Amino acid sequence: MPTKSTRRDFLKTGSLAAAAGAMLPYWFSSPGLTLAQEAAKSPNERLTVGCIGTGSRWGQDPYRVSQYGDFVALSDADANHLQSAKDRVVRDQKKNGRPGEVETHEDYRRVLDRKDIDTVVIVTTDHWHSKIAIEAMQAGKDVYCEKPLTLTIHEGKQIIKVLEETNRVFQVGTQQRTEMGRRFLQAIAMIRDGRIGDVQKVTCDIGGSTDSGALPVVDVPEGLNWDLWLGQAPLVDYRSGTNEQSSNKGYPASRCHYEFRWWYEYSGGKMTDWGAHHVDIAQWAIEQNGPGQGPKRVIPVMAEHPVPFENGMPTMDDRYNAATKFDVQVDFVNGVEMHIVSNSQNGNGILFEGTKGRFHVSRGSMRGKPAEDLANNPLPEGALEAVYGGPLPQTHQENFVDCIKTRKKPVSDVWSHHKAMCTCHLANIAIRLNKTLEWDAQTEMVTNDEQGRMMQAREQRKGYEIEVSV
Repeated sequence: MPTKSTRRDFLKTGSLAAAAGAMLPYWFSSPGLTLAQEAAKSPNERLTVGCIGTGSRWGQDPYRVSQYGDFVALSDADANHLQSAKDRVVRDQKKNGRPGEVETHEDYRRVLDRKDIDTVVIVTTDHWHSKIAIEAMQAGKDVYCEKPLTLTIHEGKQIIKVLEETNRVFQVGTQQRTEMGRRFLQAIAMIRDGRIGDVQKVTCDIGGSTDSGALPVVDVPEGLNWDLWLGQAPLVDYRSGTNEQSSNKGYPASRCHYEFRWWYEYSGGKMTDWGAHHVDIAQWAIEQNGPGQGPKRVIPVMAEHPVPFENGMPTMDDRYNAATKFDVQVDFVNGVEMHIVSNSQNGNGILFEGTKGRFHVSRGSMRGKPAEDLANNPLPEGALEAVYGGPLPQTHQENFVDCIKTRKKPVSDVWSHHKAMCTCHLANIAIRLNKTLEWDAQTEMVTNDEQGRMMQAREQRKGYEIEVSV
């Protein structure tokens, strides 16, 4: 039986992978075989997975990677999350006749140290994504990372540099590219087929962040390493309120679990949380996610924040600070006008308007005459595959593991995601400064405002820096 390292080296060579036969790993499921039948194969034929971050999001889409391999190591700054995740993994893997031994670590670097781990799944808070992803690639791991991938524009440049140096397979968790009934893929195919003529305007309704009200300083919950959780962010007191103050009633309003999304110190509010989905699809549709493509100008039409801002920074630290309402106009280099809004008459989703018609697409439906006309005038055969660039997978994770096998670029790749995140980060900078920003899509730099240019990166706390020069 080949050793683990031999198997990994073997799969690095795409031309040899087709000849692997019985050596193909567990996660390349054979037609007709159940998970139980696949699990009976040798452990050396299965993908070995480490997971960093085990909070509420981990148990959803990212956990589906476990269908294709074995979780052998978990890491989290919260011991309570870590124990709960371990219990679930052990239970599920034993039930399917798979290994029940799972290591747990507070320090994520111990997961990266393991030479037998092929793939790392990253489901941490947003401000930890880039550093862990970079170190995982440098440790020779393929990576699946939740969105949004970056906290700043600069981090995106750093990730791309390391990805190109290491040649790893990297999938971003923007599952609208593969799932949701393939509605978004169909929307792009309609645009490519000329169903609405030339696209003139796109509106992305992504919802607004929430307002917590004042949150008191309280003791750090038992089991949470607050210093480690903060990472690159400034060292501050732990604040927490009630469940009624929160956006997700499963957690109290706080600086931490789930609610971190509404603090610019750790995330970008709804602008990056949902912008990572809808702005990503919109830029894919209008073909503004490649080199030299993207915005040329970002205009803050309106914005409301829970706290006052001065020089782009919140002046209060006792409550959420991400924008609750906003309308940001983005002018692209190809002439398309986009609006990223917190509310619209069509609801959450994307409205495409062209010279010949308009339609709205969301996770639950596609509305408008061009969409209705599909019943009598369907898209050409292979239209979705043409947009996708190949056969259609059933899930986001299926695409990821197939790309590990072939060494091809996943459908949700880092380069296109970085382009979408540049738009989202620029929108946040514009509303925080209340300034129109001019953007050079080729050099990826703000050209008209020094303060805006400085906010493309941010200072990182000592000991948690990302040490990659770009």
